[in-house]
Amino acid sequence: MADANSSDVPEPPGAPGPGESLSPTSGNAGRNLKEWLQEQFCDNPIELCQDTRLHDAAYVGDLPTIQKLLQEDSFQSRINEKSVWSCGWLPCTPLRIAATAGHGDCVNFLIQKGAEIDLVDVKGQTALYVAVVHGHLECVHILLEAGADPNGSHHHRSTPVYHAARVGRDDILRELIRFGANVDANPHVTSASASPSFRPVTSLVVCPLYISAAYHNLPCFKVLLEAGANPDFNCCGPVNIKKFSRDSAVCIMDAVLRHGCDKAFVSLLIDFGANLNLVKWETLEEGAPGRIRVNSEGMQMFKEARSCPRRLMAMCRVAVRRHLGKCRLHLISALPVPDPIKRFLLHEQQ
Repeated sequence: MADANSSDVPEPPGAPGPGESLSPTSGNAGRNLKEWLQEQFCDNPIELCQDTRLHDAAYVGDLPTIQKLLQEDSFQSRINEKSVWSCGWLPCTPLRIAATAGHGDCVNFLIQKGAEIDLVDVKGQTALYVAVVHGHLECVHILLEAGADPNGSHHHRSTPVYHAARVGRDDILRELIRFGANVDANPHVTSASASPSFRPVTSLVVCPLYISAAYHNLPCFKVLLEAGANPDFNCCGPVNIKKFSRDSAVCIMDAVLRHGCDKAFVSLLIDFGANLNLVKWETLEEGAPGRIRVNSEGMQMFKEARSCPRRLMAMCRVAVRRHLGKCRLHLISALPVPDPIKRFLLHEQQ
């Protein structure tokens, strides 16, 4: 899968070394890098990519100029062209540029005029992904309404859900989930056409629940669990705990305790049916390697919950939700049961 540090991208001539600037003021090296990017990744030869007015207008949010340019067949035919525009370095489409800058009206118009929604840039990023990265909720909504894949691209290591959970944007996270985003990591599929490999997961670091706990983003943590995220491993497919690094967390509860999260994180995992027996006591003892810090209140809550049988009502709720599955949790509100039970199943009770 591609990312910003992918070894599949050849080293450009004139590329700056470690610690050097990539700015246009870098002199000949900067100009050579821009030419190299054009040669490697632009859709047309350099001489045909010099007119970047459409891309420049998308960058500054100049909707009237975009509307005027797209009346011309020459620009309409280039609406999905990846080009290095005047203020950028990576070859991008006008839609990708507008989504990055947060110009919702431009994003909407470009889609209406035929811009491909899920076209990826050289880093495997979709317009939706960069809109999430830059925190543009309006653009996220417009792209999802137009049919953008809420899970982003299989060619990129991260996903919109993962990034929203990392930075604590529960509003964006709810929007992604509303349009069908998968709240469990799926490392087994590496391309849109590939079949799952079912190679066991040996790390939790790619999971939205893990990253939201590591950054102490409680609202995102709760949203993910409410949407049906696996409270133990937060991923699809088999897991091989024996292959986990000795000093790494073996489940989400283990990660929550290691990162010193507030007891509210522990309480949520207990309520949503986490397997408390996965956590090994010795990994959380004072001075154990790999431990960052342990919240005393959270640890006490965990110990008490593990030493006592769970309430039958709580076990029934977990069983009902698991039987329904992530994709049907929204149907709970339509069940022929009293409203208090619906609220209980939805974790809405006080």
